[in-house]
Amino acid sequence: MLNTAQNRSDNVLDPRDWRLDLPPSRWHRPLLVLAAALGVLTLATLVGWAIDDRQLLGVSVWEKPFKFAISGVIYSVTWAWLIGHFARLRRAAWWAGTIIAVTLAIELVIIVGFAAVGMTSHFNVSSPLTTTAWSIMATAITTLWVATFVAAVALWRNPGADPARRAAIRSGVAISLLGMGLAFLMTGPNADQLNDFQGIAGAHAVGVADGGPGLPVLGWSTVAGDLRIPHFIGMHALQAIPLLALLLEVGARRFSLLRDSAVRRGLVLSGAGTFLAVVGLVTMQALRGQSIIAPDALTLSIGGAIAALALVAAATVLTPGARRGRVPAVSESTERMPAP
Repeated sequence: MLNTAQNRSDNVLDPRDWRLDLPPSRWHRPLLVLAAALGVLTLATLVGWAIDDRQLLGVSVWEKPFKFAISGVIYSVTWAWLIGHFARLRRAAWWAGTIIAVTLAIELVIIVGFAAVGMTSHFNVSSPLTTTAWSIMATAITTLWVATFVAAVALWRNPGADPARRAAIRSGVAISLLGMGLAFLMTGPNADQLNDFQGIAGAHAVGVADGGPGLPVLGWSTVAGDLRIPHFIGMHALQAIPLLALLLEVGARRFSLLRDSAVRRGLVLSGAGTFLAVVGLVTMQALRGQSIIAPDALTLSIGGAIAALALVAAATVLTPGARRGRVPAVSESTERMPAP
């Protein structure tokens, strides 16, 4: 997200810098290798989706591998870039990133393997083989979360120079960890499964069995709650909130008020708070067994309150600077920001 001072060696980075043009030698290589492999897998699953008409739980057997592969690409590239900036705790972050790569690879291998033979991978304890596979996946997922937490702690020790960027990256990582953790809500058997065990222990749908009507591609239930929604939204705070900071920097070229890093930081924190509130709202909605496309009065009221508070927070950040006619000089980091 940042450029560094000119004439600096590619291998000597100010620990406060976050650069979009990070030298290739600095990126976390195992995560990049995984991202490349998952990129190929994404294309392969698209081909499978097109030519293989087999279905599982009402959708193509290749839909799930496709979604996990493309999500894995985004996640791996993001952390490969982040870890590449670390000056402190770099070795710990490197090992954490490597564990992230290995555990993601294990999970994808099992998902693709089971899809290829037309079997569900998640929550499947119908046989010794499927139980073992699900146990390996559950262990990999837990290890992935712990490794991400270690990388997040290391990131906290590498703050970055610009307050807005620092706030965006830190809050994005924190909310992403929360979103990942919400996946554990899916792993326990529900009441119907306990009353009539059919070899499945866990579900993403709340109020109905998995596999009912859902949104195209995303697959989120259109008739009941779906815990994949808060999991997905929360995870991708890691990209969404830093993107907000980048957009504010682009806007600073046109709107003088945004040239103040304190204003941008305030807007980023307002955005992060709003994002977190939305994650909480869709989690509540899912746990109540309510479809994302059929919010009731309570959900709409809370959503409206979140939107109103977001506007008030943004206005609070912007109004004092505008009232004082405050037009600070463009910060060095904004002046050097690369063109989008």
